[in-house]
Amino acid sequence: MRELFDEVAGQSPLDPQEAARRAARAPQSKRFYAKADVIEAENGFAVALDGRPIRTPSGRVVTAPARGIAQAIAAEWEAQQDAIDPLTMPMTRFANSVVEAVVDRVGLVAEDIAKYFNSDLLFYRAGHPEGLVAREAEHWDPVLFWAADELGAHFILAQGIMHVRQPEAAVEAARAALPDEPWSIAALHVVTTLTGSALLAIALLHGARDPDQVWAAAHVDEDWNASQWGEDEEAAERRAARLVDFRAAAEIIRIMNQSELRVG
Repeated sequence: MRELFDEVAGQSPLDPQEAARRAARAPQSKRFYAKADVIEAENGFAVALDGRPIRTPSGRVVTAPARGIAQAIAAEWEAQQDAIDPLTMPMTRFANSVVEAVVDRVGLVAEDIAKYFNSDLLFYRAGHPEGLVAREAEHWDPVLFWAADELGAHFILAQGIMHVRQPEAAVEAARAALPDEPWSIAALHVVTTLTGSALLAIALLHGARDPDQVWAAAHVDEDWNASQWGEDEEAAERRAARLVDFRAAAEIIRIMNQSELRVG
């Protein structure tokens, strides 16, 4: 089992697209177990294949902090047919990455997200055509207004691609809204890298935007171009692959938020 995820687990928890590429190159193995179950484990819940908990390539038991996450991982293993295909197991790949490489460096992952506050997608606006300008404002302005009102983070917008230096106070205010829990911060990083926006990721985390709204906001320019010139088939395939990882990360965020509400 471990060799199936040797190239996807722990190698690049900060880059789900690279993880997917590595998974595509990994050889598939025959299903070797009869049943996947969720079992209680130290500090959370584990997924067991015929009674034996799954482990990362380095041998760590994959323990999720919420039962819902473990159930989602177990469902992926149950759904495998004759061969095990890591590409159809985004939650498992995510879990392996968290356990292997995020739990011991939450601060570094948070800092990597925080870099986006200096060059976030939402800051750089088109000057024309009017339809695109209006579309960007429709999807992006509510997030910026929310960040200003709820986080006290007042960012500066720019037209075109010329870099604009953001106020340090705004960056720090947004940085303070990041979680310090490994599963949530890892999911937030996936959303950030897939959308190009840490602000969209934080809006999702805090319930200011739902997953569909975040995904649409991240692709305003792409969708506008497709409406004008037609859709590129290869680009659409890449987007569909990214969406799989995005939805897995969004589900992690949803489950963790619900878990924290119950605890609170």
